[in-house]
Amino acid sequence: MDGDTEYDEVEDVVGCHVEDAVTFWAQNVSRCNDLLKLSCALAEACPQANAVFGKPDFGKIYGGCFSEDRCWYRCMVQQVINNEKCQVLYIDYGNSEVLNRSDIVEIPPKFQCPSVAKKYRLWGLQIPTDQNLNMFDQGKKFLSSLVFEKEIKIRHKAKREDGTILAQAEYEKIDIGEEVAKARFAEKCMSPGNTKDVEEKKVDVMQNQRWKKKASVPLWVNRSDHTLCSIPRGRFDRVAPSARNQNSPRGHMFALKGRVLASTSVPGTSLAQIGPDQKLSEEEEILQRENVNLFKRQKELELQVQHLKRELKREKEASRKTAESFEENLRTYIGTKMRNLAAKVKVLKEARHTHKDSHFGEQLSQAIEVVTEGCLTVPCSLEKLQKIWAEYDLAQERIQLCRNVDERDELITKRDKVQQSLYSAVEDFILEVDQMPLSERSRTLQELSASLEMVYGQGSEADDCKEVFQQFFKWKNAKMKKLICVRNDTDTALQILADWFSGTLKCFDLMSEASSDLEKVVGSVDEILKKAELAVCEELDTDLNEHDEAEKEIIMSAYHKVIYNVRQEQSVITVIQNRYLASVEFKKQARKWLNKRPDISNLLSIKKTVKNLKAQLRWKLVEKNNFEESDDYSDFEMTRIKEEIADLRNRILQEISKEQEEYEKLTYLVQKWFPELPLLYPEAGILNYMNSGGLLTCSLERELLDAEPMKELSTKRPLVCSEIRGQKVLLKGYSVDVSSEAKVIERVAKYHRACDQQKEKSGLLQLLFLLFCKSDPLVYLMVPYYPGASLEALQADTPLTLEEALKVMKGVAQGLQTLHGANIVHGSLHGNNVFAVNRKQGIVGDFDFTKSEEQRAAANTMVVSTLSLVSPELKMGQPASPASDMYAYGCLLFWLCVQNQEFGIKEDGTPEVDMVVMDDKVKRLLLNLFCCNRLTAEQVLRDDCFLAADAIPVSPQPGEEHEPGEEHEPEKTDFFFK
Repeated sequence: MDGDTEYDEVEDVVGCHVEDAVTFWAQNVSRCNDLLKLSCALAEACPQANAVFGKPDFGKIYGGCFSEDRCWYRCMVQQVINNEKCQVLYIDYGNSEVLNRSDIVEIPPKFQCPSVAKKYRLWGLQIPTDQNLNMFDQGKKFLSSLVFEKEIKIRHKAKREDGTILAQAEYEKIDIGEEVAKARFAEKCMSPGNTKDVEEKKVDVMQNQRWKKKASVPLWVNRSDHTLCSIPRGRFDRVAPSARNQNSPRGHMFALKGRVLASTSVPGTSLAQIGPDQKLSEEEEILQRENVNLFKRQKELELQVQHLKRELKREKEASRKTAESFEENLRTYIGTKMRNLAAKVKVLKEARHTHKDSHFGEQLSQAIEVVTEGCLTVPCSLEKLQKIWAEYDLAQERIQLCRNVDERDELITKRDKVQQSLYSAVEDFILEVDQMPLSERSRTLQELSASLEMVYGQGSEADDCKEVFQQFFKWKNAKMKKLICVRNDTDTALQILADWFSGTLKCFDLMSEASSDLEKVVGSVDEILKKAELAVCEELDTDLNEHDEAEKEIIMSAYHKVIYNVRQEQSVITVIQNRYLASVEFKKQARKWLNKRPDISNLLSIKKTVKNLKAQLRWKLVEKNNFEESDDYSDFEMTRIKEEIADLRNRILQEISKEQEEYEKLTYLVQKWFPELPLLYPEAGILNYMNSGGLLTCSLERELLDAEPMKELSTKRPLVCSEIRGQKVLLKGYSVDVSSEAKVIERVAKYHRACDQQKEKSGLLQLLFLLFCKSDPLVYLMVPYYPGASLEALQADTPLTLEEALKVMKGVAQGLQTLHGANIVHGSLHGNNVFAVNRKQGIVGDFDFTKSEEQRAAANTMVVSTLSLVSPELKMGQPASPASDMYAYGCLLFWLCVQNQEFGIKEDGTPEVDMVVMDDKVKRLLLNLFCCNRLTAEQVLRDDCFLAADAIPVSPQPGEEHEPGEEHEPEKTDFFFK
């Protein structure tokens, strides 16, 4: 036979499916467990697997959901019926059926292994060519009765190219092939190896006779008994025969397996279609069927008898082994019992030694003792002190709000009396607190809290319930009492055992003359050993560190209560310590200012000196102007006059610096101790200085500076440039009246305070001075001047690189964060108002303090290139907000990164970011700045774009080219006067 291999291998198999009278599928008896494991694994993997789509692979193994039991089995696609159905072969059982594609799924590679079932063909037999349909069915059923679910012996003879094994089959020494031949369902062939073509032709003939259906539908689909032939079959019922139950799904399936297939008539088939030489009489057919049924019944009974014999043999063997085991246990019972007991006693000794120094719940008990017995009490003087201090604060507030001179003196007198009482209360409080171990107690509570949290975790809030600690101690005492009782029982049981050993020793001592009742001594050993073992086991099982839910609740409640008490006491200690520090400071200042007032003579003296110096400077300026027009003009004399003018200006600036220091001292005294100073000395201008945030000065005048008008930049407001000690400054003039002056000062002070809190890290312009002009209704704001550093100027001359732009814009984001944190909306962020000092440090310039946020945002300067910096919501009439500042920020960043690329504008005015070539991180940031839910300045600073950006502040060199406007490097207020 072509492609066949002959060999003589022998194996035991169980039949699982029959195709015809000489062909069947069977499973090796050793693969039973493999089949069970495979079924369980498929049941877990297949429901989550993907269904097969497209053209299936005919050489690949899939998972199929069997239609009868809806369980999963391995299968291979035999034929594609249509777009929704495929015919599959269950490779581990041999049967096939048509499945929906949704019931065929991909399975993992670990399931791509050879099939459990193999296809066998009886050696030397073939189906007669003249066999009719009825005989074909009868032969199939006859072979099924001999091999289905029977353990048969297979002797391999050859193997075809398609994997079919030609073999001899025997069951209980019965040659199955011979039986089939005797029953005339098959005939012996002359050459067993050449039956392939003949049988294939015969099968085709039989199928054509039986089915007159569409070629795309499997031949067995229309049979009335197809469900019985298509159930995946195995040896599960042989593994556990007693487990069959006809009421269960599994038992029902096995019952179906055991049926003998009934013959069915084929619609449209008549005897006329069968040749005369193929017809059998009806009586012969009936007798033949009865003969087959009787033979089958005989075989079944014989099989049951053999099965019962094997079961009986196994039961006898198991009984024999059990008896031998009992005998062995009896021989070693005492030794085993003593060894086990000795081992448990050894473990018990180690457990007691390990827990010798440990005390159950001792840490929590000590913590409860610390928070209950050592708790600090509130000082008696604290309540009185707080009451008097509240009166003192109220008196200070009334003085601060008072504007009537007569009422002011009365309020000051009352305040001084309260101050005397407060001084006495402070002394009492300090003396009492000095006697309290606040630091030691606070440290003890911190250590206690930390140690407990390491054991019990983070503490939570608890109710102020006193019964919690009582409940804990009650439970702890009961637990300890139980442990002591268990240990006593163990000690007693082991002592009785030791006494028994001592008594037994006398019984077996041949030299001892003492007589003892052997029966009494030996007879009680079983009970003694049992009690000793039970006692030891009970103590070992008593684990103090394992608790049920109720016990855990008691422990955690006590722990939370301890933490609650600790936090409460720490809060009290903090209050006492803060009040103590305030009291010490008050006492220190009270000793200095008690019964006397601060002296402002230094400030008045400085002001007088400044006044004299300004007068001298004015004369010198007049002398300079006159000398310039004189006929006796000489360069030497003019140089001398200019030097004298410069010296006078420096001396004035030095005195102004001293004046600021005096103002700072007085501001501190007004805020802390003497709110009446602005009322007592209105000529000093203390209140105006405080309201301006320390910017306003009356000693510095615009006319006294060597100021040069900036005509090219004075389109909106007067701008003059001056130089002080080698540093250029810009004076920006704002036109004000009586009603707007206070508002401008308020806005300037708010901006300055926000900037001053962050100092050099603010990212903002730090304002230097606020001064009034005597001749015009103008207020001048002095700021550092750096021309040529605005983004507009830089991009027009030498554009920033991406790295430089990110560094600069990181500083700008820091400036916006400072403003937004102080509840200030900039509203005027544009290319001439953002600066890159030395192309590295980004600074947000100030804005027009005479305008509101909405007025600034609506200005025509909010444009860069062709891109409007006004956010969509502002265009819709909504008020300016930090989000609108971030939109303008995003537009500036987009403008810096896009360079000369063309870009589109959406309907809402936002740029088309996706159409521009730029860094992906920057593009992602811009998309988040142009959306409705924009990033905040704080979130922008944490963006990946700025993680590597170096925002190190760079101090510009004197005289460096910068652009005017609201562009400045943050410096301290006294930068130009030191």
